[in-house]
Amino acid sequence: MVRSTSLLRAVSKDHHILGLRSRGIDIIRNPRTNKGMAFTLPERQVLGIHGLLPPTVLTQEEQLYRTMQSFTRQPTDLDRYILLAGLQDRNEKLFYRIVSENVESMMPIVYTPTVGLACQRFGLIYRRPRGLFVTIHDRGHVFELLSNWPEESVKAVVVTDGERILGLGDLGAFGMGIPIGKLALYTALGGVKPHQCLPIMLDVGTDNEDLLDNKLYIGLRQKRERGPVYDELVDELMHAITERWGANTLIQHEDFANANAQRLLDKYQQRYCMFNDDIQGTAGVALAGLLASLRVSGKQMKDHKFLFQGAGSAACGIANFLVLQMIEDGLTEEEAVSRVWMNDADGLVVQDRPAGMSGTKARFAKDHPHLNNFEDALEIVKPSILIGACATAGVFTEKVLKNMALWNERPVIFALSNPTSKAECTAEEAYTHTEGRALFASGSPFDPVTIDGTIFRPGQGNNAYIFPGVGLGAIVCGMRRISDKVFLRAARTCADMVTELDLSQGRLYPPLSSIREISVRIAVATIQEGYDDGSATLDPEPRDKEAFVKSKMYDFRYDSFLPILYDWPEEAGFQATDQQFSNFRDMT
Repeated sequence: MVRSTSLLRAVSKDHHILGLRSRGIDIIRNPRTNKGMAFTLPERQVLGIHGLLPPTVLTQEEQLYRTMQSFTRQPTDLDRYILLAGLQDRNEKLFYRIVSENVESMMPIVYTPTVGLACQRFGLIYRRPRGLFVTIHDRGHVFELLSNWPEESVKAVVVTDGERILGLGDLGAFGMGIPIGKLALYTALGGVKPHQCLPIMLDVGTDNEDLLDNKLYIGLRQKRERGPVYDELVDELMHAITERWGANTLIQHEDFANANAQRLLDKYQQRYCMFNDDIQGTAGVALAGLLASLRVSGKQMKDHKFLFQGAGSAACGIANFLVLQMIEDGLTEEEAVSRVWMNDADGLVVQDRPAGMSGTKARFAKDHPHLNNFEDALEIVKPSILIGACATAGVFTEKVLKNMALWNERPVIFALSNPTSKAECTAEEAYTHTEGRALFASGSPFDPVTIDGTIFRPGQGNNAYIFPGVGLGAIVCGMRRISDKVFLRAARTCADMVTELDLSQGRLYPPLSSIREISVRIAVATIQEGYDDGSATLDPEPRDKEAFVKSKMYDFRYDSFLPILYDWPEEAGFQATDQQFSNFRDMT
């Protein structure tokens, strides 16, 4: 069915739908519709914005070049972050195209490590509303707050309470930079449409005294609320999100403290379409890198012994996924768990240690004498895979790294803590102290390292390899829940995309430039898992899942206003389909 131009003429008279000249200024003020200097002369004339822009007409490619010139001339990474945030506020399509086509240079700015600094300075760089702030004082009225959000088709929500931002600790309301950054990657790397994304800051106060005394702090100036009142607020938020936008709205928990992260995941995983990226996303990306390392070491996962420095929610998430993988390799659960050792700030995780035990780490507690010193624990365990998730810089000392190389021909060393300043060791240290034999990956990016004339390009175990594709797949097939198996499948999909060339260069992950392609593959794997376990609600099941996923992804190209705005005669050959008309109506 098509809409004739006579119908379009009638509709164009409706001020509330098109508005034309009276709303031309609104079109260039709206980041979703603004094209900057890419508006053509006819568009400017019909929209009534002729003269409001410089006379030069630029293509999107020319705008991209000019923006990149400005980007590279900024003196600091924080200035680059602010420049990109300003662009996102003005011109969404240009922003997402720049990030999507320049992932390796943009990822460290849009997300780790610069986003950590941006969160610390959030009171200085806050410019305009982006997302919702729900406070502890809004209990009983959360649905009303969500109703204030103007979008009727939210599909992805990222929520944090700001208590454990990266490795920086409690940043309270300043942690809003994390959901904003995550959702920017959902669009740039996963193709989720930006108007379907909503960041939420759950402000229950902060225990950070520096913030409470900071005149620039924008959150509640009170101690962090805990206990039943906190749980009631989270319960109300989860229910309100699904009541407002539907039961298959994706909800991602981000940077909750260890005491809450796993507990809330266990509570909600079977009730909502939700996941915790710090637990499942980190576990998925770590498992992907470890699976890729097996192709170099020639071993199976069950042949390795693991030692974690750090036993929080991220470490336990990785450990649980490793157990699942080893069970698939043929071990019993008891045998798999026995191969995983953990050490944290209170020493080796053993059954009778003085500090006691809490959380999921208890599953990995060993019947062994207590040890306080990490290097002593390393000597006892003699692991073949060493994983850092403790946010303690330099804990993988020269002695630790040399011992790993002494016991293993190809020691696997993952320094996963973010930001870079919290990494357990640098890439240079890992390669230097293992004579270039380490299979190394990190949570934050490191530059290539040259050892005896060989260039190593360390892989970054960034969650962005996993969560955009999982989110995209869950959204387009209407999943009602997201199981751990989704992330296991995503990890294997990512590992399969590591080439022999990547491995020869020291990479355990594909190049960041290929993340959008990886996201498509992971989205397809997620959809398949959804139909396998019955959680997908889209009916009928798409036959060509890859084509279906691509058809649902965000298009960075500018829309043309002319077909709708021009009152062209029928004989000119233009007719608008229902879809074109709907797209324009939604856009304006």
